[in-house]
Amino acid sequence: MDLATLIGVIVGFAMVIFGIVWGNGPSALWSFVDVPSIIITIGGSITSVLTSHKLPDFIAGLKSISLPFKNKIMDPAATIKTIIDMSNVGRKEGLLALEEAASNIEDDFLKKGIMLVVDGTDPDLVRGILETDLVCLEDRHKKVRGFWEKWAEMGPAWGMIGTLIGLINMLKTLDDPSTIGPSMSVALVTTLYGSLIANWLCSPIASKLKANSDMEMVIREITIEGLLSIQAGENPRVIEEKLKSFLAPSARNNMNEEAGGEE
Repeated sequence: MDLATLIGVIVGFAMVIFGIVWGNGPSALWSFVDVPSIIITIGGSITSVLTSHKLPDFIAGLKSISLPFKNKIMDPAATIKTIIDMSNVGRKEGLLALEEAASNIEDDFLKKGIMLVVDGTDPDLVRGILETDLVCLEDRHKKVRGFWEKWAEMGPAWGMIGTLIGLINMLKTLDDPSTIGPSMSVALVTTLYGSLIANWLCSPIASKLKANSDMEMVIREITIEGLLSIQAGENPRVIEEKLKSFLAPSARNNMNEEAGGEE
């Protein structure tokens, strides 16, 4: 479970509830519950998202709501260490020995690349195959992320539509001043719902999915460069320095400290 996402969602919702009940009591919550507004804002915005996507992409987008909450471990430094281990095996025992060494690797992308190298595939073809895989993965990620970005865009829009509907109904009853306040309150609730959809749920989820996707892209780029370097017979130390360029300075220092400790 990704604690940052879980805490952010829960605390964000709690802050809204706190702002509503502070000084007004729990009974104030009922002033912010309006069924027609919920139907207009949530129902209307999700139908716009459906219209904007093909049905399989829409369903995949709905299912992706669990992805930001999963604590998928993505460690570029660990990938670099694995590649360096592979390069040492290849340098000492030959590239064919990598097939047995790859049997314990769980990363399908890395394993696929190793098998291409073991099979003696031309380096340009290895790069082409792996980069095609990389591009296709990025496209899939963009489709899922686009679902949430579109919903974040449509939420406030449909909130405004609900507000306009409420204002029109209010203007029809201006002859009764006592109805203006309650009618205006209900009209504005839809804007609140739309803002919550965009800023509490959809935009943060889209941002987390992008961050996870970017990290996965970096790891796969490291994998491609590392495997091609192994295939070219480069020195493991040179490979390590080359792949460290993908890391932030602090991560490089951590790798150096761990390597120094092992020695």
